[in-house]
Amino acid sequence: MDLGIRGRKALVCGASKGLGRACAEALLREGVHVTLVARGQAALDEALAAMQAIALAGGGSVQGVACDITTPDGRAQALAACPEPDIVVNNAGGPPPGNFRKFGLDDWRQAVENNMLTPIALIQATIDGMVARGFGRIVNITSATVKAPMRSLDLSSGARAGLTGFIASVARESVASNVTVNNLLPGPFETDRLRSTLAAGALAQGQSVEARMEEGRRAIPAGRFGDPPEFGALCAFVCSAHAGYITGQNILIDGGAYPGVF
Repeated sequence: MDLGIRGRKALVCGASKGLGRACAEALLREGVHVTLVARGQAALDEALAAMQAIALAGGGSVQGVACDITTPDGRAQALAACPEPDIVVNNAGGPPPGNFRKFGLDDWRQAVENNMLTPIALIQATIDGMVARGFGRIVNITSATVKAPMRSLDLSSGARAGLTGFIASVARESVASNVTVNNLLPGPFETDRLRSTLAAGALAQGQSVEARMEEGRRAIPAGRFGDPPEFGALCAFVCSAHAGYITGQNILIDGGAYPGVF
């Protein structure tokens, strides 16, 4: 299927690794001109080198900006490199796990800054331009814990739930101009973040990391963790010309782990 976004411009945050990288690669395969944003220059350089061939094959292009998207200066750098994006993929690493009793106000402020206020700031900076041009797709990578909170992920659940409430209103304001805003809620995917989280849990329980990972796989009806390209493909479709009637949604991609009906 041609997704109808060839030649569009995309700003993808947290794009050097994991789910953000998978989204960037999927968009490149559709001929999108992608600007990668990542904090680390070395990881960004590696991602750029790996994506050049994908961009060439798809007919798009790829460039990168090493900056901290959670700061005003970082956002200014990213938007200077991609000043009129048609697509924005908001993505920032989740805060550390732990018991809420041990977190101070600074921990909560940082979680809210990274996982709620930063996406809101990027939406504020880009949505009106999308409306004026008559096309826009904003995708926020949040977490399945927004629907089914998990013990020890209190910082993440709280901050991302705030973003989810904000999106519910904004998404209805812009859709008549063919600008959609949606959230993708990943469950466990094979990423560095998952491995580090499970390693911490394994250490606390006196388990091996592999035993902890196998336990995690068995808990998912699909019997496995997600593969990042699966997530990227969903992101690309939500960004496509065919998805203009989908907005304000929280789309789970979790191998059937969430047991609810709604």
